[in-house]
Amino acid sequence: MTNDKTDGTLEACWGRVCDHLRKEIGEAAYQSWVKPMTVRSIDDGIARISVPTRFMRDWVAAHYVDRLGALWSKEDKFVNSVDVFVQSERALRSDGAAASPKEAVQAPGVVINESAERPGGDHAAISGPLDSRNVFDNFVVGKSNEFAYAAARRVAEAASVPFNPLFLYGGVGLGKTHLMHAIAWHISQQDPQRRVIYLSAEKFMYRFIRALKEQSTVDFKEMFRNVDVLMIDDVQFIGGKGATQEEFFHTFNALVDQGRQIVLSADKSPSDLEGMEERLQSRLNCGLVADIHATTFELRLGILQSKAEQLKVEIPPKMMEFLAHKITSNVRELEGALNRVVAHSQLVGRAITLETTQEVLHDLLRANDRRVTIEDIQKSVAAHFNIRISDMHSARRARSVARPRQVAMYLAKQLTSRSLPEIGRKFGGRDHTTVMHAVKKVDELRECDQSFAEDVELLRRMLEGQPAAGFRRT
Repeated sequence: MTNDKTDGTLEACWGRVCDHLRKEIGEAAYQSWVKPMTVRSIDDGIARISVPTRFMRDWVAAHYVDRLGALWSKEDKFVNSVDVFVQSERALRSDGAAASPKEAVQAPGVVINESAERPGGDHAAISGPLDSRNVFDNFVVGKSNEFAYAAARRVAEAASVPFNPLFLYGGVGLGKTHLMHAIAWHISQQDPQRRVIYLSAEKFMYRFIRALKEQSTVDFKEMFRNVDVLMIDDVQFIGGKGATQEEFFHTFNALVDQGRQIVLSADKSPSDLEGMEERLQSRLNCGLVADIHATTFELRLGILQSKAEQLKVEIPPKMMEFLAHKITSNVRELEGALNRVVAHSQLVGRAITLETTQEVLHDLLRANDRRVTIEDIQKSVAAHFNIRISDMHSARRARSVARPRQVAMYLAKQLTSRSLPEIGRKFGGRDHTTVMHAVKKVDELRECDQSFAEDVELLRRMLEGQPAAGFRRT
């Protein structure tokens, strides 16, 4: 290897090239992509620059290498091109020399040090906790979830990527997270060397924002784009988050290009996700989309029987049939109900009967008798105030429309378990602060306007299926 310039001249030339590029691309891009570069040498007219990760090498080669070559040629006419290769500091020997050819893998135009490809030990630290009970053997299969179950097992057991991504979707408590955990457990047990990251979309967003604040986006990218399996739960929560979606989009593409497995879950299909960019929806649809339907009576009964076996308790068959009939919304509530009944029996010393079950679960049974949705609320309020349902989502601010919309938001907060951001999205993508204002405004009006208070109470009772108590619209 020959250096055409002394180290001092080389560094000075590189510094001028960096200054020019910084002015062109801006400070943020400079800090993320250019600053981590290290100029190593100039050999036969080729300026050789090292970067710490393969992803950074690919990005720089795609976006900056030609411009770097042009700027360097202006500074030194003997430089014809720029070569970018991967070389982390860990890959350097104690004497400061680069890894030998035996320690590196040659790719077209680049040198990749394998030691830079597998950052050790950090993946488990950022993964979310896995529930050891959520394995394939404990998942009760029925018609409503058999396709999703089969797809999950195929991904967990396949030696290569069968479809990318696997996208599981369905309502709350139907088994999406159970299948996600089961995949992660199976892979980690069958092949401990495979690097798996499992976390929620919210945690992915939090770590990305923290990386931006700490100016450590390079570490973030290296972490998430050098895994074998990336699993993200509740991906609907990145809807409307522009910067996070952008980063997730590039992470998604990088992993797919490398043949790495991606598994995602959400409450809706990719095409129905609110606030999701069209290009990302298209990517999510390109693999296998498997939905989990609402449970059937037979499946709910099977889940209760399996749960009773795990708890090692005897549950009268009639009792399990009663619960399977009454609690139909989701599996999580069903299992929670059985836990409450069993705990009450063991702590109080009373036998499990229909009477005691109704007593212990009175609140849950009442809620399942009439479960109100935001769509129900919007229809009832629109009809009551004689406006169109579309006005609930529109930008109109006329009082005749805005006040009923506020009432609907208030009732959504009172009668459903939806969060403020979720409610806002159901009302034309409004911010959660708008919902907070609506709730506060309706509370104030109920205090000072008896007629308005009666309207709200009438609507609440109608939606809950209670008698109207003589209230009427005036």
